[in-house]
Amino acid sequence: MNKLSPERQARVISTLVEGNSIRATVRMTGVAKNTISKLLVDIGEACAKHHSRTVVQVPSRRIQCDEIWSFCYAKQKNVPLDKHGQFGYGNVWTWTAIDADSKLCVSWLVGSREADTALEFMDDVAYRLQSRVQLTTDGHRAYLTAVDEAFGGGIDYGRSSTASRATLRTLRHVIVLAFALASRLRSSQACRTRCTSARAT
Repeated sequence: MNKLSPERQARVISTLVEGNSIRATVRMTGVAKNTISKLLVDIGEACAKHHSRTVVQVPSRRIQCDEIWSFCYAKQKNVPLDKHGQFGYGNVWTWTAIDADSKLCVSWLVGSREADTALEFMDDVAYRLQSRVQLTTDGHRAYLTAVDEAFGGGIDYGRSSTASRATLRTLRHVIVLAFALASRLRSSQACRTRCTSARAT
């Protein structure tokens, strides 16, 4: 069985890391699609082991957490009924904890967006930190219990107001549209009044 040389493996990986798709990597490197897929699995397992072994006792001061949405197999609305509720079909979330200063990804977890995944994620975050930190998350409710159970009182925890700002922007747009619609209605009414007066005279 042929095996890629370390140099060709490095070229494939660097191409993928730059954001190219698997098909684009096939065209750029000449390596078969199945070979690239298998290499991705091997590299992923090696990176996970390296991260688990080395990213511990991190002297962070500020940690920011978020979830990144994606889907597997199909979008949630298109998942067959017999696959509903099975992980790996439909919505998939990647939970991330990033050091705000160094941009190091302290912890990550791929799973659902439910409370049990949040707790597993926060337990891992707490395990990897050296000391008390300032932790910031979005407004997802699952964080509340997960942070409390993972850290107890040994955390400075705050929730980002990003969602609130987005809501305010939406409200501003609605208000502007409402005023524009009201102005147009008043103009139409004024025009009809003038036309009625002109016909009466």
